[in-house]
Amino acid sequence: MGHTALITGASAGLGVELAKLFAADSYDVVLVARRKERLDAVAAELATKHKVKAYTISADLMEPEAPGAIVAEVKRLGLEIDSLVNNAGFGSLGNFHALDVEKEVGQVQCNVTALVALTGAFLPGMVARRRGRVLNIGSIAGFQAGPTMATYYATKAFVNNFTEALWYELRGTGVTATVSCPGPITTEFFEASAALPPRLMVPMTAEAVARDAYRAMQAGRPLAIPGLLNRLVAASGAWTPRFVMRPLVAFLLKPPSRPALKA
Repeated sequence: MGHTALITGASAGLGVELAKLFAADSYDVVLVARRKERLDAVAAELATKHKVKAYTISADLMEPEAPGAIVAEVKRLGLEIDSLVNNAGFGSLGNFHALDVEKEVGQVQCNVTALVALTGAFLPGMVARRRGRVLNIGSIAGFQAGPTMATYYATKAFVNNFTEALWYELRGTGVTATVSCPGPITTEFFEASAALPPRLMVPMTAEAVARDAYRAMQAGRPLAIPGLLNRLVAASGAWTPRFVMRPLVAFLLKPPSRPALKA
């Protein structure tokens, strides 16, 4: 019996690298993102190179109706999803009171609400079939508060904790949930959020993060943090007093000489 993986945020960066790993293991893939032309190009490449079926669904997960539309399209295609990768997400930079609140709400919709909705739609079928994998992309940002990126850090805290709780609940079902918590990655994230990588942090490649996350998912591990420095940063949040962490993270998020942000 074949396997089918659905991957959100699959038009670039980490999502593309994860899709490549699934296709290389003979999974059919359902690629979800906003940019249809880029999705179609990725799908065509995977189908040709790996001889798998590659479907595309254009959807903006900032929109409340998007998860339902994705689920409906999967049903129309007659597919069973046995690996779900909730990768789509974005951040914003600045003091919360000065940011566009509609975009902040959209960030919660994309990073949290859509992830919960898609997991809730596909997880019961996995449990009924007694096989399946859920891979959620969290972040080391989720282990502490993030002044000037308050919404993003908060959404990743939800993803991290939600996934670990799912992993525990799913014991004995044949289904697992894994959260990958990377640090900075060399993707479009920083351009989209008008931010720069935190001071002292060296971005990892999307390929390296994808390999680490994929192996952890296939092994059924609850948590994966790629890179020694990232593991140290994540651990530091547990033993460093929060009154110390708040200004420290604010300092790390503020580059020494920040260029003027584009409008």
